Amino acid sequence: MLWISCSKNAMRGVETQSSIRLEFLEGGTKGGLMNTNDLIPIGVLAKRTGLAVSAIRFYEDKGLISAQRTQGNQRRFRRSDIRRLSFILIAQRLGLSLPEIEEAMQRLPSGRTPSISDWQRISRSLREEIDSRIALLTRTRSKLDECIGCGCMSLERCQRTNREDRAAVSGPGPRYVLAD
Repeated sequence: MLWISCSKNAMRGVETQSSIRLEFLEGGTKGGLMNTNDLIPIGVLAKRTGLAVSAIRFYEDKGLISAQRTQGNQRRFRRSDIRRLSFILIAQRLGLSLPEIEEAMQRLPSGRTPSISDWQRISRSLREEIDSRIALLTRTRSKLDECIGCGCMSLERCQRTNREDRAAVSGPGPRYVLAD
């Protein structure tokens, strides 16, 4: 809460003083600490997450975050929505689809800031998928400049490690990288 003393009719030259109380819907600080339930405008959320305002509205429409409305119908989000949106950004970078992200985020509580145990539950649920993607990236990194078992036979090494395209027996595609 902030109290401001200002000249009520300063524009008309009247020197009447009055005190005007403003409550920041954007959230204040308690003892210098930010509160996860502080409400912030969509522009602040966009700036902090690096997302376009339209992207934030998209995620709101999908139900991944929710806004409260001011009397002027402006959106206000919890400061903790920064983490929800950051999770979405990370999950997308990992290659998770929007339905996979939506499924994971359905495990989060609505109407309150998620706790550490809420985030740990999501982490555990995604760990196997993340580990398999790490394994694929590791295989790709080590094999990309070698024969990947795709059958192209264009590298000298392919002639030695995949003689007569033996990898084709295992199935289509780059068998040495995408082998199940």
